[in-house]
Amino acid sequence: MRTGIPLQVILDAIREAFELGFHNVVFTGGEATLRWSDLLRSIEYACELGLPTRLVTNAHWARSVEIATRKLTQLVDAGLDEINFSTGDEHARFIPVVRVVCAAVAAARRGFRSWIMVELRAERRVCAETVRTHPLIAALAPAERELIEVAESPWMPLSPAEIAAYPDGLPADGMNLKSHMNCPNVLQTYTVQADGRVGACCGIGMRTIPELSVATVDQAGFLARAIEEAESDFLKLWMHYKGPEQILAWAATKNPTIRWRGMYAHRCQACARVYKDPAIARVIESHYEEMLIDVLQSAWFDERFVPTATGTPTGAQP
Repeated sequence: MRTGIPLQVILDAIREAFELGFHNVVFTGGEATLRWSDLLRSIEYACELGLPTRLVTNAHWARSVEIATRKLTQLVDAGLDEINFSTGDEHARFIPVVRVVCAAVAAARRGFRSWIMVELRAERRVCAETVRTHPLIAALAPAERELIEVAESPWMPLSPAEIAAYPDGLPADGMNLKSHMNCPNVLQTYTVQADGRVGACCGIGMRTIPELSVATVDQAGFLARAIEEAESDFLKLWMHYKGPEQILAWAATKNPTIRWRGMYAHRCQACARVYKDPAIARVIESHYEEMLIDVLQSAWFDERFVPTATGTPTGAQP
């Protein structure tokens, strides 16, 4: 079922984000470019307020370099600061990789940097090298090619029960757990969804985890309400400062039947497991108080000493 929110709600969200001190506005989906005129107006409004903007898109609209150039010009003229393209085996089932390439080439030719994120799994036909070596990109001047950043990110199955195959060393396990230390998205990114829910993160799994929706756009001051609701939830604080993989590992020390090692390479899938597994819920309910001091100490340290956007630690004297 297709859902959507009125343009005025989008503009209200941008205005409230500005008033609350948010650092940027990201347009994603679904596919934000399906509402092209509303997207352009929203970028313009954010630009008027001085908020940097980013667009995440599958580039379905880039049917040729020429068409991509016209579209990209409209976006940049509206004030867009950054563009990210998504591709990989799953995306390519619907949107050919060449469209992402055409869009990136159009951006590079006008000196606009772009990022291409490619799905990462153990077996795939589309990889970062597929994109980098595409003839259209290879034909660019070296300085233009440097404007196209290509990276890979683990593909996330929507179900926490589905175990995907990834390259060795990528899924969280006992050897690399220290590299899975927090979730920078929950409590830091707030997402206004097409059905009017406001989420406390930007992860893909948010749409399947009711607990991550913390307000609705029909409430006055919905972003402020969302922040207040989310930051009063200890599990979300725990998720933010320690990360879902750490919570899974901790729960397994209380209940050895809980398996997690080598299962999750994508943080959002591990998060879904924390919220959806009744065994983990029982462990958290029974033992969460053991983690209160540790998590709250991390929150206090972050609030007091971590540098702000101005470069000054919040606890430092001016």
